[in-house]
Amino acid sequence: MRILQIIDSLEAGGAERMAVNYANGLADRIEFSGLVVTRKEGALLDQINSRVSYLFLEKKSSFDLKALFELRKFVVENKVEIIHAHGTSFFMAFLLKLTLPSIQLIWHDHYGDSEFLSKRPLLSLKIIIPFYHGIIAVNQNLKIWAKQQLHFGKSIYLPNFPVKEKTIANNTFLKGIQGKRILCLANLRAQKNHFLLVELAKKIKVSHPDWTFHLVGKDFFDSYSQQIKSLILEYNLENTVFMYGSKQDIQNIMEQSGIGILTSNSEGLPLALLEYGWYNKPVVVTNVGDVSLVVKNTENGYIIPPNEEDLFYEALIQLMENDNLQSGLGKALHKTITDQYSEEAVIQQYLNWLEISRK
Repeated sequence: MRILQIIDSLEAGGAERMAVNYANGLADRIEFSGLVVTRKEGALLDQINSRVSYLFLEKKSSFDLKALFELRKFVVENKVEIIHAHGTSFFMAFLLKLTLPSIQLIWHDHYGDSEFLSKRPLLSLKIIIPFYHGIIAVNQNLKIWAKQQLHFGKSIYLPNFPVKEKTIANNTFLKGIQGKRILCLANLRAQKNHFLLVELAKKIKVSHPDWTFHLVGKDFFDSYSQQIKSLILEYNLENTVFMYGSKQDIQNIMEQSGIGILTSNSEGLPLALLEYGWYNKPVVVTNVGDVSLVVKNTENGYIIPPNEEDLFYEALIQLMENDNLQSGLGKALHKTITDQYSEEAVIQQYLNWLEISRK
């Protein structure tokens, strides 16, 4: 097979990481694996395997003809058979299809607000999706939505999967005390509900003042970001909650952290959760999206209903006060991830599905 991944940017988000993971994972398994970035490069550029054919289009607008025909030339020269479009790059792939009707399109739906699908815009998708050959959904809700709302039957649920990052410099040094750090690996988006995290930090500062919270993820410097920062100042949490922005040395950050948390109101299957497990971290997470398929309460972590501040706090305290519990739950989650969410398992399922769907 000759497969090209398309993504709009290489910022360190979940969809972007998965585009890189698929391109890298396929490099040694198929005849040609490529990756095209349409709008903006970013921190993930250094994570692309040298065996992946790479192109940056630097697209200026939705109808950038220069970028479109540069993409078309790349596809033709490399005899690409399948375009795997991630997230919002589905429109660029659609335009390419109009110029190359023989190309097969796959859309990877990474939509993060899967708890609020009733509010999702439909018109453009209903027009474009008939040109697609298949849909990959990152959780079961999205797969059901594709069938019910887009009337598209050729879809599959494939979970995200973590991978070991390429060796990069350890540039991030977390503040606080080793063994008493709580990590939240999430971009500053409203669906991630950092408000709950700040409320938890306010309580933890009183009951366990040596513990600190560490927020790693892209800061969009928007109104949501400003509200979080204002609340940290209002609660005098400047020495309890620390923000680092987008970082690439994830292994280094994980090694400095004790507990992983996610306070989200909505998720697909968060890559951060899989990465916590990959690095043996015990977790407290909210029960959204497909999180419950991974975390079984008290067996390999704690899973809490969204916005249940008291329950989340109680689970955190249990972990914070019991090193053996931290170790046991971390190891149990690691086993879940390596057994069920490995690159090898997901990529093989992906290739099998492509073979069947092409017939």
